[in-house]
Amino acid sequence: MTDALWILLLGLLAVAALVAVRRRLPVLFWWLVGYPTVTLRVLTTYRATMDACGLTVPASAMRRATARMMGRQAAPVPPCRSLPLPTGSGLVMRLRMAAGQAPEDFTAAADRLRHAWGAHAVHVRPTKPGRLELRLVGWDVLADVRPPRRRLRTEPLSLPLALREDGHWHIRDFHTVPHELILGATQSGKSVYLRNLLCGLARQPVALAGIDCKWGVELAPFAPRLSALADTPDRANELLDTLVEEMEARFRLIGLRSGATPDTGLTSDVWGLPEKVRPVPVVVVVDEVAELFLAAGKDDEKRRDAMVTKLIRLAQLGRAAGIYLEVCGQRFGAELGKGATMLRAQLTGRVCHRVNDETSANMALGDIAQEAALAATSIPAERPGVAVVGDSSGGWSRVRSPHLTLDDAAEVCRETSGLVPELPRLDAFRPIAVQPAGPSSTTSAVPTARPVTE
Repeated sequence: MTDALWILLLGLLAVAALVAVRRRLPVLFWWLVGYPTVTLRVLTTYRATMDACGLTVPASAMRRATARMMGRQAAPVPPCRSLPLPTGSGLVMRLRMAAGQAPEDFTAAADRLRHAWGAHAVHVRPTKPGRLELRLVGWDVLADVRPPRRRLRTEPLSLPLALREDGHWHIRDFHTVPHELILGATQSGKSVYLRNLLCGLARQPVALAGIDCKWGVELAPFAPRLSALADTPDRANELLDTLVEEMEARFRLIGLRSGATPDTGLTSDVWGLPEKVRPVPVVVVVDEVAELFLAAGKDDEKRRDAMVTKLIRLAQLGRAAGIYLEVCGQRFGAELGKGATMLRAQLTGRVCHRVNDETSANMALGDIAQEAALAATSIPAERPGVAVVGDSSGGWSRVRSPHLTLDDAAEVCRETSGLVPELPRLDAFRPIAVQPAGPSSTTSAVPTARPVTE
């Protein structure tokens, strides 16, 4: 009896340990329990599952003839597969489709495959004609997202910002997607996504310019790393004028340097210039775009239309000049002005967090895929940070940014303040720190959008 009690106690301890590991260390639990279980289920039920999901094809004539000779009926043939290989969040199989099959057939059956094999999700990705990749995710990887433990290999102006639901990291590559629109309601996680973006760029040789018409309260903590900060619509209008001038000057430089000597190759953007004369990239962050475009009278409407025109010029021509836009807001619609739709067309990258209305989701993702817009409207309020990311290619995915506090983000900007590049045109908009007078002077500096020359 004592031995039975000890065995029962050890069994209960093992179960409790596995439950704790599953909650706190899901990767370890997957390698110990999840992967062997799901792999065994896939291997033993592969043919039957594919047949039940309608993913098999009739046997070939030779197989049918052989089966008739043996007095049997030729069974349908499933796609050829590789061994299930483990990944950090699940497993992956490579399939060779049979004649007449298409990746859309497997995408439509993904939910049935998920239930049949007991996976959290199944993702289908074509690799080359006739072949695709079937990726099974073992658990909800978006439940607890943390920064990657190992540094991912990225190029300049390319940084991992959020974890996708298939276990891969969403890479924000400015060379591929130069301009981006970020939408999200209050407490939806939009600010956390922006903090990760600014902190990632702060560590690179990039000039950061901010436009925050809520008197700079959103972008003020990042002021030590900003080359420019505009906190009112009037200052924003002046900053946009300066950025357009900087863009025009860079185009003149490209025209003068391109093919100036026989040894110099032709180029149409700043990345083809020699490194010693190449201008530093500029990333312009426009926070709360609706505040920027609010108009109470005809004068405000004229200023708004002028700013929309300047943003459209920067979006159309800025990529070649090394100037990139990140436009953020709670909503984005036609009420921002007659140029809002044209501006949206230039912002090929889209990130939509939980929004307050369906119109904003359609403005962000409706021209990419209606399924993406529906996915954005179904984001629950208790999952802040979850967003739908899409681009002009039509692809989209759910992602979630790792949590980053405002204090940690501000500390990164203070540590990297020495990386602020020299851009004389932006000196008039460089924020400075003003120390409050009196006993509270030991508190942190309050940035203000004043010229450093004052």
